[in-house]
Amino acid sequence: MNACLLVPVFNHGSTLGGVLAAVDSTGLPCLVVDDGSDPESRAAIDELHARLPWVSVERFAANRGRGAALRHGYLTALARGFSHAVQIDADGQHCAADVPRLLAAAADAPDALILGRPLFDGSAPRARRWGRQLSRVWVHVETLSRRIADPLCGFRCVPLARVARILAHAPMGDRMDFDPELTVRWVWEGWAVRNVPTRVVYPPAGRSHFRLIDDNARITRMHARLVLGMAARATRIRPWRSE
Repeated sequence: MNACLLVPVFNHGSTLGGVLAAVDSTGLPCLVVDDGSDPESRAAIDELHARLPWVSVERFAANRGRGAALRHGYLTALARGFSHAVQIDADGQHCAADVPRLLAAAADAPDALILGRPLFDGSAPRARRWGRQLSRVWVHVETLSRRIADPLCGFRCVPLARVARILAHAPMGDRMDFDPELTVRWVWEGWAVRNVPTRVVYPPAGRSHFRLIDDNARITRMHARLVLGMAARATRIRPWRSE
């Protein structure tokens, strides 16, 4: 394994420094993908980049969406010779102390997709919890399995060569619908998934760009499309196996 960190950023200038400080001890190089942030956040990213030699930055001139940033990050990391990317959000929701646990799971199963399984505290909004439960049901239908504990969690360790194979033949959304669709298509390929429990918080100063109406509508349309696609693949999916 030759792993890196991957952090998609959009206007997270106030929280990115704390996330990078928390993952510094991992010793991994970090690729930050700036998804068209505002001038204030851009300046904060540039300051961190100048000060931290293990951080590199890719930048979009305008906002293109979380999915577009992750897709660019995966392919850039693969082109730079990395085998895996540990994906972590820039808003401070994810527990950086669990990065070694994701890496250990990946070392045990290098070809598996390692997903964080969130353990929420009282800071999690009820609407977000409900949305996650609904998304789980959709994904269980689309994969005929319970392999994916949480398709929306952005804290994961991704085998880059396999992700590139999916991206080469499966056009996916550029925004919040990207993460869950990737997990479904991963299972459709017949590849293994491991779920690692991890604490997730919603810090008061955190800045989430999940738009309750627009992104839920976009995710719902994506799930409807995948349900139709599942029917053609049902015979290739091993049913109801939990990993």
